[in-house]
Amino acid sequence: MKGVAIEPRTDEQIREDVLAELKWEPRVQPNEIGVTVKNGVVTLTGFVGSYTKKYAAQEAAHRVRGVKAVANDIEVRLPNAAERTDEDIAAAAVRALEMDASVPIDKFDITVSKAWVTLRGEVQWHYQREEAYKVVHSLGGVKGVTNLIVVRR
Repeated sequence: MKGVAIEPRTDEQIREDVLAELKWEPRVQPNEIGVTVKNGVVTLTGFVGSYTKKYAAQEAAHRVRGVKAVANDIEVRLPNAAERTDEDIAAAAVRALEMDASVPIDKFDITVSKAWVTLRGEVQWHYQREEAYKVVHSLGGVKGVTNLIVVRR
């Protein structure tokens, strides 16, 4: 409809919606996460036990209408048993990618530094690039993934 304006949302409305979205996110406990909003920019704070929880909270905040950006200041406190060496993470990444039939691991270079994984290489299809990212990102102890895999046909 022409001429219909969408009313801007207040920071308080956005904050309440982010908190509600966190309640529906099964990967996090809403009481772990603090939420503030200023000019549509959401800041997430708190402590969680995994990087998966940190990124799940971030994704939940981005789903809320009116959010312009998210500052994810959530601190991850891994239990001592969950901490892994770069060597362990690299080996786990190779095993996980080998187990995924849709990902041609022979075309990848995997580098791990300070629990951050970098994927390089070439694939034929976009879904293979995305699948490689998802597989590695979900591994325990991984802080993040830089996906430099190129799709070439």
